[in-house]
Amino acid sequence: MEPGGGGRSRASIANRWTVAAAAVVMQSGFGSLYAWSVFRQPLSAHYGTSITAVNVTFFVAGLVFAISTFGAGFLLRRVGPRALGVAGGVLFGLGVFLSTFAGGSLPILYATYGLVAAVGGGIGLIAPVVVLPGWFPKRPGLAYGLALVGFGLGTVINVPLISALLSATGGPFGTFAVLGPCYAVLIGGAAWFLKAPPEDRGPARRGPRVAEAETGGHGQGSSDEAKGGSYDLGGALRTWQWYAIWAMFFLNTTVGLAVYSDARAIAGSIGGASAAAASAFVVVVSLADTAGRLVWPVLSDRLGGAGVFLAMFALQAAAFTLIPLLGAGSFVGFCVLASAVMSCYGGGYATMSALTGAYYGTRDIGTIYGSIVLASGVAGFGAPVLLARSADVTGSYAPALYAMGGMMLVGCAIPLALRPPDPSRRIAKPFTKGS
Repeated sequence: MEPGGGGRSRASIANRWTVAAAAVVMQSGFGSLYAWSVFRQPLSAHYGTSITAVNVTFFVAGLVFAISTFGAGFLLRRVGPRALGVAGGVLFGLGVFLSTFAGGSLPILYATYGLVAAVGGGIGLIAPVVVLPGWFPKRPGLAYGLALVGFGLGTVINVPLISALLSATGGPFGTFAVLGPCYAVLIGGAAWFLKAPPEDRGPARRGPRVAEAETGGHGQGSSDEAKGGSYDLGGALRTWQWYAIWAMFFLNTTVGLAVYSDARAIAGSIGGASAAAASAFVVVVSLADTAGRLVWPVLSDRLGGAGVFLAMFALQAAAFTLIPLLGAGSFVGFCVLASAVMSCYGGGYATMSALTGAYYGTRDIGTIYGSIVLASGVAGFGAPVLLARSADVTGSYAPALYAMGGMMLVGCAIPLALRPPDPSRRIAKPFTKGS
């Protein structure tokens, strides 16, 4: 053993968990976007408009968030994870703060919360997703789970916080004024601790393994890098698997976003919850989201990402079908079924990260994962709009819930057909420092 090797090892472990903690704190701030339903009702009352009109802010934010995440994958190569994370945090906080001035115009809210804040969130999201796997080379599922678990945790923290601020400040616009600077300091400060791992542990040197379920039953396959190369974005786009993965991610996120978009009102309409219980429901499903971001990707280390998505789709199909039947008037039953859906929603984000790394390697993971995240932006205009229109037109969420259950059942065909892509389109040489 080299002199001082033990000290370096302990320092490396300390650095690993410092970076992981910074990632969780960052994503907890960005996860406040999913607490949107707490704002929805007071904003509808303030503007005197429909659920759909107010929720356009949430739909736009989801689309812009996804587009900026994709762009950040390219930007990361130039500026590094720390600078990108700090910039994303500051911009996110600025957008929330500027929403303070949207009281006289709903389109201004679209521009501040839906555009400026979402750009910051998308920019900041990608940094820990790219950095953390290199610190946990033997546990990619855990790494991606840690990189994204903060999103669900952020909703758990922000729902009671925002509810208290709404009462203390007299409304959503005073709440935005308090939250904006806090997010900028919290996220930007945490991002300062992001850094790439030492070269011999980095994601460029060791990629996630493809689980047995995804290697044709031939056991744990080594990463693309170990075989002499990895995919770039162009190579990934020339495989049919990229489009199948994109479609899976769209389906998983669109139904989850639908629940988040109007969670409080759904709890009252279907589960018969009081105002206080409806707020508690948002926390409950956020906890389920958080747990899913850790549990499902860890399972993917053993079962493979496609197998995990098949299980999640089947569970979501059953839950959406049963919510109007067993959840009607039963708050506990409603919470259990909705929590099953949201654990799959959170699990989809982290499992998708691991699946993307397993299929395409980690050399260009920022841009490839970012391109798949675009599905979540489009997803905001799918089931969430269907849910809002169902409530506006029929006065019931049930028709949309049945439709979403059927959609997830049909979607089970995608993970059943999914196989690893042809390795011939990999980049010929592995990633090296400076490339």
